Amino acid sequence: VQLQASGGGLVQAGGSLRLSCAASGRTSGTYAMGWFRQASGKEREFVAGITLSGGSTYVADSVKGRFTISRDNAKNTGYLQMNSLKPEDTGVYYCATSRKGLWAPDYEYWGQGTQVTVSS
Repeated sequence: VQLQASGGGLVQAGGSLRLSCAASGRTSGTYAMGWFRQASGKEREFVAGITLSGGSTYVADSVKGRFTISRDNAKNTGYLQMNSLKPEDTGVYYCATSRKGLWAPDYEYWGQGTQVTVSS
């Protein structure tokens, strides 16, 4: 499975970005797609996840009410809509897929990351 994340950039606090994650290769068997982020000097954080059926989602408390995860199975693409961005949302955002479950330890395949920078 190959994952290509895009949509990052520089935005002012309060602004919005939409990240995309295009999956290719052996995508059959994928159970969930997730987004993680890592700020400089900090541990990687599981931000959001969604099952491909759409039946289950997870959004971290730190972004709840501001970030929305979605997917378009026909396009093999997942999205992370990020609104009301804060400087603390700055980091490299990675998409990942899982064949096992929705939760952070389950993700096996990773994209290359896209930088999100929120200026104050």
